[in-house]
Amino acid sequence: MKFVMTQAVCEEGISKIEGKASYYIADNGDPNEYLDEMKDADALIVRIAKCDKNVIENSPNLKVIGRTGVGYDSVDVEAATKAGIPVVITPGANNRSVAEHAVAMMFSISKNFSEAETEMKKGNWNIRDAKKAFELLDKKVGFIGLGAIGREAQKICKGIGMKTLGYDPYLSKEKMEEIGCTYFEDYHDMIKECDIVSIHVPLVESTKNLIAKKELESMKKTAVLINCARGGIVNEKDLIDALNNGVIAAAGTDVFEQEPPTQDNPLLKAKNLLVSPHSAAQTREAVINMHLMCMEGCLAVLNGEQWSHVADKKVYEHEKWKK
Repeated sequence: MKFVMTQAVCEEGISKIEGKASYYIADNGDPNEYLDEMKDADALIVRIAKCDKNVIENSPNLKVIGRTGVGYDSVDVEAATKAGIPVVITPGANNRSVAEHAVAMMFSISKNFSEAETEMKKGNWNIRDAKKAFELLDKKVGFIGLGAIGREAQKICKGIGMKTLGYDPYLSKEKMEEIGCTYFEDYHDMIKECDIVSIHVPLVESTKNLIAKKELESMKKTAVLINCARGGIVNEKDLIDALNNGVIAAAGTDVFEQEPPTQDNPLLKAKNLLVSPHSAAQTREAVINMHLMCMEGCLAVLNGEQWSHVADKKVYEHEKWKK
């Protein structure tokens, strides 16, 4: 057996295949650039990388693709399913880390930490009088998406005394209220009331530009937008305009439409924007959890098991699996 990794997994993950398989670490996010290594690969582990149709079609021995995370928009799942190749994902492994990151952004923005640090280091002690800081107690935070990560963030916010509101088309009003959220059938109605809006949905066709000019203009001028989900859910151009023109007060984003963003990306120069390099899930604990779960899933598939945590379970209807 041979594993190809776009980047190395942690030591704990490597230990799962020691003595069972050989492995090649590319340190390159584009497997198209090392297709010679893919020709005899049984498994491809995708971290900060993409796996497109060309890679899949030119990897004749490939039996499984592992994605160390829950999002799989970087993998051509349709092409993989067509080829009978399961795409293993790691739901739940980074829930707490991403939730904490979103709430940490809320704290940082509410205390104006980023600007205060930058200005104080320039000698501007008077930044303390900027009057941008505020308490989170009793503020209304609205969650767009209350899956595992959204619920974890909601639980933290509720625990510090915030009022939590929620929109999730997959949750009933009863279930929403059971977890302590005020239910909204339409997120457009919810965001009008919020002091902070936090996004926790996957990037799919229906969520592209979910927050754009219309939505931003309907929010409070004092509102804060947090996106630790995926770039593309928030329209970047519209967010830049909203921040620079005071349509909303501030935003925090861990994700970008193009990753990594170029240094001349105007979003990075927008007013009152807190950024991080898609690192919400990169805590020590989350990384170990994701890598172990990914490797275990890939090994299970290679041993003929229909591993449940895959991007598209229809893959098991393929002729390869019927055999």
